[in-house]
Amino acid sequence: MGISLDGLASGLDTTALISSIMQSEALPQTLLKNKSYDIQSMVSALQGLNSKVAALATQATAAAKPGALDLYTATTSSDKVTATTTAAAKAGSIDFQVTKLAQTQVTVTPKVNAVVGWPYTTMTINSGGKDYTIEPLSSNLDDVVKSVNAAGAGVTATKVDVGGGDFRIQFTATKSGAAGAFTISDPGSTFTDVKAAQDAEISLWPGTTAAQTVKSSTNTFTDLLTGVSITAKDLTTSPVTLTVSRDDAGITKVASDLVDGVNGIFSLVASKSAVSTTTNTSGSTTSAGVFAGDSTVRSVNQSILSAASLPVGTPPKSPSEIGISITKTGTMEFDGTKFAAALAADPAGTAAKVQEIAGRIATAATAASDKYTGTLTTTITGQQSEVRDLADRISDWDTRLASRQATLKSTYSALEVALSNMKAQQTWLSSQLAGLSTGSSSS
Repeated sequence: MGISLDGLASGLDTTALISSIMQSEALPQTLLKNKSYDIQSMVSALQGLNSKVAALATQATAAAKPGALDLYTATTSSDKVTATTTAAAKAGSIDFQVTKLAQTQVTVTPKVNAVVGWPYTTMTINSGGKDYTIEPLSSNLDDVVKSVNAAGAGVTATKVDVGGGDFRIQFTATKSGAAGAFTISDPGSTFTDVKAAQDAEISLWPGTTAAQTVKSSTNTFTDLLTGVSITAKDLTTSPVTLTVSRDDAGITKVASDLVDGVNGIFSLVASKSAVSTTTNTSGSTTSAGVFAGDSTVRSVNQSILSAASLPVGTPPKSPSEIGISITKTGTMEFDGTKFAAALAADPAGTAAKVQEIAGRIATAATAASDKYTGTLTTTITGQQSEVRDLADRISDWDTRLASRQATLKSTYSALEVALSNMKAQQTWLSSQLAGLSTGSSSS
C-alpha cells in the first residue's frame, strides 16, 4: 500500500493537483471516447434501418414475382363443407354431394367374459395385406397392449376398464379410410367391429347422367379443382356448390402492406432525423437526430420514395390512379376504395401496376440493404471499422496516461522528500546557529 505524501513538506494537496493535471491531459482521450460513442449510436441506428429495409426488400420481391397477385379464394354453399386454396388455384366452380364420411376402424374384444388376462399366447393382425404375429411376454393385458403397439401393424391397442374388475381391449387403425382396415385372428375368440374402415365419398354432378363418385381416405379431397381442396364435416342431402373466385381482399392486402412497409422506412428515418429543443434553468438546448444531414440515409429514403411514387404502366400513369399516392409530407398513402374500383375495372392491369411498383421498391431496397454491397451495409461496415480504430487509440491513451500519472506521482513525491530534507537541514542549521550565539554571549 502506497504512502500518501500530501502536504508532508510543501503543504500542497498533491493528489488533487495530479488529478487536475490528469483531467487536462486526458482531454484528447475524452474527445476520442465521445466520438466513438457518437459513431456507435449511428451504427446502431443504421443497423435498425438496414433491418427494416432488408425486410421491405424481401416483402417487395415476393410481391413482384410472376403470379404473386394471382390470388383466388374458395367458398362453398354449405357450412358442412370448407374449402382452401393454394397458389395454383384458378377461377371455377363445381357441384357435388357428400355421401359418406371417412371412418377409422375400431375393433374390441368380446363383451361376454370380459378378460382379466389374455388367454392366448399369440394373435395375428392382418393390415395392409400383411400378417403380423403378436407374441405378448405374458397373459397380462398390459403386456398384450404393449406388444400390439410395438408391432408396427398399423393398429394401436388400449385397455378399457368395463367395471367389476374386467377389461376389454380396443384396437384402432392408425390410418383412416379403407386403407386402414385390419383383421385379428385368435384361437377361439371373436372380435367385434365397432366402426368399420370406410373412405369418404362425394358424388360429382349429382342427379345427372355425368354423376361420378370420388373417394378419399380422409374427409379432405385434395385438388378437387386445381389448387383447391375441400373438407367434409357432415353428409349433405342436396348438392353443394364450390366456387373459386379472384381474391380481391388478398390482392388489396398485398398492395396495402407494401405501402405500409415503405411508410415504415420513412417513419423511422423521420423520427431519427428530427430536431428537438430541451429547455431547463440554464436555457434551451437544440439537438438533431442521429440521421439528420446524413447523405446515405437521405439517398436511401429518396430512392425508395421514387420507386413507390413514379409513374407506372404503358403509357406511364401516376400510381394515384390505383389508390397509391404520395403525400405532402413525403410519405405514401393507400386509398382502399380507389384501389378496389381500379381492381374491379381492370384486374390484370391493376395487379401489373402493383407488381411494377413492388419490383422497383425491391430493387431500391436491395441496393441499400444487400449484405455484401448495400449502401447501408457498407456504411455500417466502414463505421464499425472506425470504432475499432478509435478503441485502439483510446487504449493507447490509457497506457500513455497511466505512464504520465506515474511520472507526476514520482515527481511530486520526490519534491516532498527534497523539501522535507531541506527543512531538516534548516532546522539543524538553526539549532547550530543558536548554539553559537549562546556560546558567544557567555564568554
